[in-house]
Formats: sequence, C-alpha cells, structure tokens
Amino acid sequence: MPQADLKYSVDMKIDAVALLAAIEAEISDFDSGAGDCKGRAYPAAEFNHTHVFLTVRVLDKPHRDAAFMQALLEKLTSVVDQHIEQSCSRSVELAFLPKTYATGKVSV
Repeated sequence: MPQADLKYSVDMKIDAVALLAAIEAEISDFDSGAGDCKGRAYPAAEFNHTHVFLTVRVLDKPHRDAAFMQALLEKLTSVVDQHIEQSCSRSVELAFLPKTYATGKVSV
C-alpha cells in the first residue's frame, strides 16, 4: 500500500485532490499489485519559497529494484509537473517504507 505525502506552499495554484489521484493512477499503471495509494496533502501557510514536494513510499519487494524505482520516480515527477501551473521549486522523493511498517484496515 503506497503512501504519498504532498507538501506545497499555499501560494501554489494546485488541485491536490486531482494530483493525488493521478499519482495513485500512475503507480497502479506501473505496478498493478501496489494497491491503493494513501495520499495526503499538506499546504504550508508559512514558507520562504514557492514549492511542491511529493514523497512517495512503497513496500520493498523483489521486483522493485533500482531500475524499477528510477523509472517510477521519473513517471511520478512527470505527473507532478503536469499539475503545476506556475514557476516553483519542485522535489519528488521515492523511497521504501521501513521494514517495521505495519498496515491494515480497522473496522469498527
């Protein structure tokens, strides 16, 4: 289950919901077994430069080697760039979730 955290300065004209949906779709297209991507957006009211920073974390699995991760990073960066409508700094990080990470659903 991938996790996506989108952080951006509030002066950005960005549709965070659409961008997170596009990130999930890109991950699913690239790695059909990835599962739902849990996305969150964090607009920063206080900042010193206009920016967008996407962090995506995935489980470490055998097929996710260095070439896989680099290709997915390039695809995610392209998706972010397609949703930016103004000049800004843009960063995208793709990494593995820690081995001690636990995930699941809670039903009440």
